[in-house]
Amino acid sequence: MKNPLTKVAAALPPGTLAVAGGTVVLGAASYIHLGVAGHSLSVDDMANVSLLWTIVMSVGIGVFFPIEQELTRIVAARAALGHGAAPVLRRATLLTGGILGVVLLALGIGSRKIADVMFHGDRSLVLALGGAFAGMAVCYLTRGVLAGLGRFGAYGTQLGIDGGLRIGLAFGAGLAGVHSALAFSLILALAPVAATLLTLPPLFKAVRPGPRIPWSELCSGLGLLICSTLLSQVVVNAAVVSTKLLAPEESALIAALLNALVLARVPLFVFGSLQASLLSGLSAAIAVGDRAAFTGMLRRIGVVVGGLGLLGGIPAVLLGPRLIQVLFGAEPVLGHLDFFWMSAGTVAYMFAMVLGQALMVFKRHNLQLLCWALGTGVLAGITFMPGEVATRVVVAYTAGSVATVLGMLAALRRSFPGSTANQAGPAPSTSEQAVPTMSARVSGE
Repeated sequence: MKNPLTKVAAALPPGTLAVAGGTVVLGAASYIHLGVAGHSLSVDDMANVSLLWTIVMSVGIGVFFPIEQELTRIVAARAALGHGAAPVLRRATLLTGGILGVVLLALGIGSRKIADVMFHGDRSLVLALGGAFAGMAVCYLTRGVLAGLGRFGAYGTQLGIDGGLRIGLAFGAGLAGVHSALAFSLILALAPVAATLLTLPPLFKAVRPGPRIPWSELCSGLGLLICSTLLSQVVVNAAVVSTKLLAPEESALIAALLNALVLARVPLFVFGSLQASLLSGLSAAIAVGDRAAFTGMLRRIGVVVGGLGLLGGIPAVLLGPRLIQVLFGAEPVLGHLDFFWMSAGTVAYMFAMVLGQALMVFKRHNLQLLCWALGTGVLAGITFMPGEVATRVVVAYTAGSVATVLGMLAALRRSFPGSTANQAGPAPSTSEQAVPTMSARVSGE
């Protein structure tokens, strides 16, 4: 008889556990990096590093994470059909280099203005920002191919090396008495580049020759996906920014909201380890026409997301107001109801991410963008209604996420039958062989 942990592991997409360890290390690295910097830098320098970190984790993710998602979808579908990924990697490298070049050119042209507005005139931090974007570009490029091929051992290893280097470099700088904002900022560039270089051998070993991929397949949905990801970042990060704009004098509320969101988003942090393996599995199932595997995976991941929401949300609602005072020294300006709305918003946001990946598999990037635009519009409408600022911003987060989920459910229901029929490939016997083959690649790592 299976124990509960075995049942949970069986419900997860293949490769999830391989990625989870690296995700934990990388997530912890973010807190440690900022914590050591906070004890080593002056208030102004720490503000610069915090802002740079925020830009990297919002704009950087918005621009470069879609590359990983598209590559995971494309490579997983090709792998399920027995096609090699080498042509995809070559063209994706050129495409990623082009996007990065545009970003770096924009930073170069606006470096003086960006430095004056964001970094108190320190142009060296604009250089560090460019380096961090470069690090994101190379790591998301390689992770997309690794996830699509089912090489989740190498994927998780890259995450772990990246996080371990960030921790080591941050502690090293702190122990050495470094008081430079540039030094702590460059960690965001050095760690991902080094982690990528160290995991290139398993990547090159895994890619095989295959049919040429047209540029249209790589590029057609990427722009829409970048816009969707940027809007999703608006939804998940808007509460603190909106409070800063609506009540700039409420410093205690702004700080408390940031601390509260850290606690409320713990399930979202855990959910991150599911995304790569989920998208790979969904893409492989649809590529071979296995509708049952696709719907079954969506149902199982829905149960897991609901469980994560309860495990994280109940303690946050019951203990959150006290915890942020003890852990972060926050003022007692938020109550249990505020934590309820933030926790509910986090659960809805995770469901939106799952459904968004399902729409991606059907190449309905336009519908995914439309749904995130709907959620952003609902969020903005509630944010600017009359009433208490704290209540408005947390309710807006939940309502925006729920609106996105409802829109995606309708879009997925509309897209599913036609998309499955259009993209169904070989006979069911091929389907029955393809999914175990993908799982075997995972278990062999």
